[in-house]
Amino acid sequence: MIYIIEKDRFILETANTTYAFRILPTGQPEHLYYGRKLHFPLNGKEPTAEALDSLTEKHAFQPGNCIQYDPEHPQYTLEEIRLELSAGGKGDFRDPFVEIVHADGSRTSDFVFLGAEKRTGKEAFRTLPGSVDDADVTEHLVVYFEDRSYKLKLELHYYVYEDCDVITRSARLINESDETVHILRLMSTQLDFDMPGYVFTTFHGSWAREMQRDDKLISAGRLVNQSNFGSSSSRANPFVMLSGPHTTEDAGDCYGINLIYSGNHYESVEVNAYGKTHFLAGINPQGFDWQLAPGEDFEAPEAVMTCSHEGFNGMSVRMHHFVREHIVRGEWKYKTRPVLLNSWEAAYFDIDENKLLRLAKAGKDVGIELFVMDDGWFGKRDADNSSLGDWDVNKKKLPGGLDGLCKKIRANGLDFGIWVEPEMVNTDSDLYRAHPDWTLEIPEKPHSEGRNQRILDLTRTEVQDFIIDKMTEVFSSAEITYVKWDMNRPFSDCYSRALPPERQGEVAHRYMIGLYRVMKTLTERFPHILFEGCAAGGNRFDLGILCYFPQIWASDDTDALCRASIQTGYSYGYPMSVVTAHVSACPNHQTLRTTPLETRFNVAAFGVCGFECNFVDMKKEELLAVKAQIALYKEWRDVLQWGTFYRGRSFAGMQQGNLACAGNAPIGGDAGNLTEWTCVSHDQRRAVGFLMQKLAVPNSTFHTYFARGLREDQIYRFSNRKLKIDIRNFGDLINTASPIHVKQDSLLMDIAAHFVKMDGETEDVLVSGDSLMYGGVHLKQSFGGTGYNEEVRYFQDFGSRIYFMEAQNQNGSKSE
Repeated sequence: MIYIIEKDRFILETANTTYAFRILPTGQPEHLYYGRKLHFPLNGKEPTAEALDSLTEKHAFQPGNCIQYDPEHPQYTLEEIRLELSAGGKGDFRDPFVEIVHADGSRTSDFVFLGAEKRTGKEAFRTLPGSVDDADVTEHLVVYFEDRSYKLKLELHYYVYEDCDVITRSARLINESDETVHILRLMSTQLDFDMPGYVFTTFHGSWAREMQRDDKLISAGRLVNQSNFGSSSSRANPFVMLSGPHTTEDAGDCYGINLIYSGNHYESVEVNAYGKTHFLAGINPQGFDWQLAPGEDFEAPEAVMTCSHEGFNGMSVRMHHFVREHIVRGEWKYKTRPVLLNSWEAAYFDIDENKLLRLAKAGKDVGIELFVMDDGWFGKRDADNSSLGDWDVNKKKLPGGLDGLCKKIRANGLDFGIWVEPEMVNTDSDLYRAHPDWTLEIPEKPHSEGRNQRILDLTRTEVQDFIIDKMTEVFSSAEITYVKWDMNRPFSDCYSRALPPERQGEVAHRYMIGLYRVMKTLTERFPHILFEGCAAGGNRFDLGILCYFPQIWASDDTDALCRASIQTGYSYGYPMSVVTAHVSACPNHQTLRTTPLETRFNVAAFGVCGFECNFVDMKKEELLAVKAQIALYKEWRDVLQWGTFYRGRSFAGMQQGNLACAGNAPIGGDAGNLTEWTCVSHDQRRAVGFLMQKLAVPNSTFHTYFARGLREDQIYRFSNRKLKIDIRNFGDLINTASPIHVKQDSLLMDIAAHFVKMDGETEDVLVSGDSLMYGGVHLKQSFGGTGYNEEVRYFQDFGSRIYFMEAQNQNGSKSE
């Protein structure tokens, strides 16, 4: 709900939050409040004219050594006021929301209030993706400002998503003058707070170690989270949080902010001389310089904001709801995602039709639903230094082409998908030889490459059209139901030969506009295809991509220990229904670590689960285990893909030394050693829990699992998956129970292991939801070196369990 009070005061309400600001007598918008929902005195059904008085700062005299905005208002200096937008030149010395160089060389901006209007519905952006509202009930506030000195108009847009407790913001600058201006920055959102002492949480990393949480207390100065990578990047995801120093997963104030943008981004938080906290998010101003000619306008990406006083989980639940409802769209918005097998780690570039068919057949036998042929199927693509851009089938590898292979795969009962990397080109390709000017590189200068490839210049319409036409040809050539769209390098020597020298500051943003046009065209042309975004793993994991592709490959790192940390990081800002995760072979191809197959599955099951194993060479026992895992996943897939996700304890957080997580660590050996997740169906009748330990702690045998999100008064049956434990896992210890001596790693041990299995522990109790959440389930003790039987949990290094909770009647029968 949006209230406009006497034309210059504004209250935006969602189901559980309030956002308020007013217009100062000087014409600037003063931010008043954003947080848990407030109640105001009413005049009829609307707040009274005095409703915001208690939130408004009182100014009688300005502080010393400051700039007076104008002589008519000597009490105001913009530096000490919370604002909806900051600009330079008039006494506000904070990081600016807008920065413009005018034709006369001036950098002063002075935007003052013109008026406001309320609308209904969410219209599309002209050049960028944005949130959507299928019901067309979103309320929209537009506040108009003008810099009268330079005839520029600035619009601030606010969209209220009541159902998700989300408010989105964007800005639009219109040049109504007769002269071209240079935009050096136009942010998407600004949040100002009364006090210092917030914790700024960012998610950093690199290839194969994305989304590592980092917390910093900001009491003075400025902290910046940014990408100048050409993409949103694995180095610094655009999702960030602001929270109190004592906020935990379940209590305390937390603000989550994200950007619907896939390019260079910038998030900063600073505390100024007056103790006020100032936050900005938008396009990274580093290297950005956009020429805005008379009559033109420029739109900033949409920023997404939510908050909760119920901790990080409370914020995440709201953000997840918003992403599912108002970012992801199309046929696959709520369509069940298939269990896939990807060929990459099984074969890399060394593929041919016979090898792929054998792999697909082995996948079908264990329950795979979709087979994906990864890189290596086109041109002369036997390594990463050739053929990108030449999207014609290699007939030596696939004699029947894509259609021939697809028909054979489908005849085996599987859907068929492929890998592409349309934004890239190798210099050893027919495309590059024909169009060397189609890449981003500085003419006649040495070029610094990444992964032996160059980036096509998507600022050029003819390049966009080539990709659209060529991908249309590929996607139409067979009954393809899935496409993995990759992008494997950062930008370097970022220069477009299609633009004059003075407009090179526009290249990175124009690239994104071109990319979005390509993605929009192809996803609308092929609505039945499940598109998955990828960029060397999570190098472009953002809301901009999710507007076109309903899921993204989270990381090239499939190591279960790493993935537990990575997926925990993503879960703060993204629902698990958009995070893809695969079970792969061990030793892991990225870390050489060996983790239990059960743990690899358990971690992947909490994302959109797939496999990346060579089933053709896999041992029979492992294949049987995988078959059982896939059957179990299908049984609980509706909860795991579409349920509400909650975090418990996390070794990912403890690795970073987080302020909040450190305060939550349990006493004893569990501190920083456990990761705990719960995913709950929307009706709260079914749930899946996860508990993983990093390292076994000697003589520390007791663990407790705490659920989240259940109905307090509901009775649940809490159970686990019954496992059989391979006796070889105990090594020489089996001789303490064996009637004959068995040499470790001997043929005799292998034969015995084929016939003899150790029973795993059984958990099966009836328990109330409140007991599950607040008392926890005290699990069967884990192995501690003093004995093992079916009452003991085999819980080694990197060990894990998944648990199931189903609603029951009071007598213990299953509740329908």
